[in-house]
Amino acid sequence: MAVAVDVQVACDDDTIPAEDTIRSWIEAAVDGAGRLSDSTVELAVRVVDADEIQTLNRLYREQDKKTNVLSFPTGEIDGLPDDAPRSLGDIVVCAAVVADEAAEQGKRLEHHWGHMLIHGTLHLLGFDHETEAEAAEMEGLEVSILAARNVTDPYEGS
Repeated sequence: MAVAVDVQVACDDDTIPAEDTIRSWIEAAVDGAGRLSDSTVELAVRVVDADEIQTLNRLYREQDKKTNVLSFPTGEIDGLPDDAPRSLGDIVVCAAVVADEAAEQGKRLEHHWGHMLIHGTLHLLGFDHETEAEAAEMEGLEVSILAARNVTDPYEGS
């Protein structure tokens, strides 16, 4: 499976991982989810400041506050050729919120970034955490993907 990731950095923040690192976390999530066959998929990751994430959260989720990550799934697109890459959608990550959370929670910054990118990608793949059962499935998958990259359970102790 091929994963094409367009990384857009729309803020000045020295805590943002390298584009290759961002891509590797996305690829780990797509592979670890096991929901796609041998197709080519594409998605975009936009790294933003607190003002932009708050605006998006207010407009699309009706929550006027900053957040760490938002996902905007593309959904199915009718009429595409069978061999066309499948667009999964967009992930928006707020660098400042991720850095603040990592510090507050005593987590390694690069691990928290990985968790947020995996979390956002799983949403694009149709996973959710609206019910207890959905949350258990999604969180279990996140923990498994992170463990494969030697990252401890981010939900441990919460």
